[in-house]
Amino acid sequence: MHVSALKHGQLFFDTYLGREADVTIVDIGAQDINGSLRHGAPAGCRYIGVDFVPGPGVDVVLDDPYRLPFADASVDVVVSSSCFEHIEFFWLMFNEALRVLAPGGLLYLNAPANGDFHRYPVDCWRFYPDAGMALARWGERSGFACVLLESFTAYQDQDIWNDQVAVFLKDRAELARHPQRMLERVGRYMNGRLHGSEAVLAWQAASEDRMKHR
Repeated sequence: MHVSALKHGQLFFDTYLGREADVTIVDIGAQDINGSLRHGAPAGCRYIGVDFVPGPGVDVVLDDPYRLPFADASVDVVVSSSCFEHIEFFWLMFNEALRVLAPGGLLYLNAPANGDFHRYPVDCWRFYPDAGMALARWGERSGFACVLLESFTAYQDQDIWNDQVAVFLKDRAELARHPQRMLERVGRYMNGRLHGSEAVLAWQAASEDRMKHR
């Protein structure tokens, strides 16, 4: 996991959960490769790392890559970083994450907006500024009352990757439970979105790679 992915995962935990939280967190794509979101999770949480293969940081190996072995509405938080680009049908896993979340549950997604071809075991996708809104609409179309709370594209940090970060809420009826936003604390970003606004914040059409080579 690259430097910025770890930093943004920590910022998510600090912003939405705080340093201590009695919650159940499921990490999709949890294998510890140069770091894990687990290390920044709040004290007191129950952290369950799931992946398609065994390895460090993996508590549960999935029999079906599109089925989480948890009951409906049984999880408080689902996180996934540097993983969805490797899931062939990532929209199915998105719905599966929503299924296991409690109504007030949160889904944190971090996936690259650029970068090298890297197979684990495949590399299929990159995520751009409208990806979060598209996923929220897909969730609604699939029968969930989910909303995108926020999203943004981060600048590179000591490496080649621009993270596309998005935070979703399982049920819009629980909006009042989560007034805080990462965008208030992240610093520099591109193409930010906030629930309740159609505006694109810090609009930037060109990628950071392209700007560097002008």
